Amino acid sequence: MIKFAAAAIWIIVVTAGTVLFAYQSRDDQTAIDVEASLFTGLDVVKMDVISVPVLKDNAVHGYFLARLVYTAETKRLNQMVMPPEAIIFDEVYTHLFANPQIDFTRKETLDLNAFRAGIRDSVNQRVGEPLIKDVLIEQMDFLSKADIRDSMMRGVVASDL
Repeated sequence: MIKFAAAAIWIIVVTAGTVLFAYQSRDDQTAIDVEASLFTGLDVVKMDVISVPVLKDNAVHGYFLARLVYTAETKRLNQMVMPPEAIIFDEVYTHLFANPQIDFTRKETLDLNAFRAGIRDSVNQRVGEPLIKDVLIEQMDFLSKADIRDSMMRGVVASDL
């Protein structure tokens, strides 16, 4: 009889401890849920490669190639009639042609933070609200006409073999 009573008390203690632990863990989970909700609602959208001709002295000097990623609120993106990628493509072209001081042959003249902020701000101004939260650069290259010619010649030689 004493063993039965001890076992019953042990089961009650273990059950009460488990319930208490579950409630304490639930508070921690609520904090995790609140923290996770700070990151929900944002879409990360990868764009196709943008190819912009770089003009110098009324001639094509090379091509600026970039693959951009942007973040925006999912709800706002779903409400847009025009795809944001079209606006971003247009703003990249506008930004590069409107800033003749950008020289891709000299790395020190290219301010990536100003470039990204300029694209973000101009898209948001055009849309009329802060739609784009951040613009990230996944890949950025500059190919001069000589680089393109060299790669084409290697392609012709390699295809002849």
